[in-house]
Amino acid sequence: MRTIDSFAAAPARQGQNLQTLAGVELQTTLVGMMGHDLRSSLHIIQGTYALLRSRLDDVPHQAWIDRGERAVTKLTEQLNSLVDAFYLAERTNGLEVSALNLGALFWRLRHENEDAALQRGIAVRAISTNACVTSNPILLGCILGNLLTNAIKYTEPGGRILIGCRRKGAEIRIDVYDTGIGIPESQLPRIFESFTRLAPERGHGLGIGLSIVRRALEALGHRIEVRSVVGEGSLFSIYAPAA
Repeated sequence: MRTIDSFAAAPARQGQNLQTLAGVELQTTLVGMMGHDLRSSLHIIQGTYALLRSRLDDVPHQAWIDRGERAVTKLTEQLNSLVDAFYLAERTNGLEVSALNLGALFWRLRHENEDAALQRGIAVRAISTNACVTSNPILLGCILGNLLTNAIKYTEPGGRILIGCRRKGAEIRIDVYDTGIGIPESQLPRIFESFTRLAPERGHGLGIGLSIVRRALEALGHRIEVRSVVGEGSLFSIYAPAA
């Protein structure tokens, strides 16, 4: 993809173990990330059942009920993850990192976002891989989930989204690519700031998704690069240690 700019988030705390981070900072990051995702799931549930009430005779009943149930399942899983993460943070004053299989994570993320993409006429593809990184599964999953949600929001019908990875020396580069509207060069340095909404007409969020991503990446010691072309798409690349 031809690019006009690239932007790296605030320098990550390279080599800093999560065990040394303050418990309050970790809890704040987790609350922000999980709260953002939980609101997205609730929005899906509300929209699904509103549609069921208005169009119950026009669509197969079971398909819409199934979609609502999948959203509820995701909500339950995230609540469980949140409780487990806070319990772990209280016991160890930090989060554990471990070897994380990216292939399984990519498959789960594609499955969770498939309905939202199909409704907009967007194809989501996850590249199979056996690669593993050293990271925290809760934080990394929420980071990539935020990026996929944004990609769906800013990609036009008929577009494509791809999530995959490749090895770069001692690191694994995780890519989330879309053929969306792109980000103007002048706005790239602002995208990780809180309450930044580059295209307010495309949603009613608070504009905190990418600021949460930045904080979580700093906590993990990972780094991110962004390349984008207006009208052609964006590429978000996360660099994590290979396991």
